[in-house]
Amino acid sequence: MSLLRPDDLIAHVSQITPEFLAARGLRGLVLDLDNTLIPYKSYEDAAEIIAWAADLRGAGIRLYLLSNATAKRAAFWLPKLGFDGVGMAGKPNPRAFRRALEVLGLPAPQVAMVGDQLFTDVLGGNLAGMHTVLVEPLIDNALPHTRLTRRLERQVLGRYGHDWQPRHPRKGAG
Repeated sequence: MSLLRPDDLIAHVSQITPEFLAARGLRGLVLDLDNTLIPYKSYEDAAEIIAWAADLRGAGIRLYLLSNATAKRAAFWLPKLGFDGVGMAGKPNPRAFRRALEVLGLPAPQVAMVGDQLFTDVLGGNLAGMHTVLVEPLIDNALPHTRLTRRLERQVLGRYGHDWQPRHPRKGAG
């Protein structure tokens, strides 16, 4: 079960600042796309996230996108976000995380995996020896398998003493 335990739980990626990272000895981020950076299925303007990523890069933080979204969706967002990455990554396969670490040129303890799912992002990051940050999903996409997964995630987090419920439930894309 400890492989499903995130090191940090936060409401939104914008809470990750250079100070947040420095306090944890982190120099890089591997980031999930859907419901972490961008709402699931959205192609709408993401100026705030793009500016956030640019600010982190300007502070010397290395960024890489590791998404299970389609390669086409990742290819749409990567130039806008301003950093490298892949879609169809196959998370939680540790091989995908090791490849991200190679691209970043950083050892696992200096990199955080940031995502909205315990069973892909947190599990994969922990298997790779990375710091893990679980963020509140941007929207409730209401897919049947996602609803089940979210219920299981709450049970697992409850075992760790986290009664983590979204503070601002967001309804959105289907």
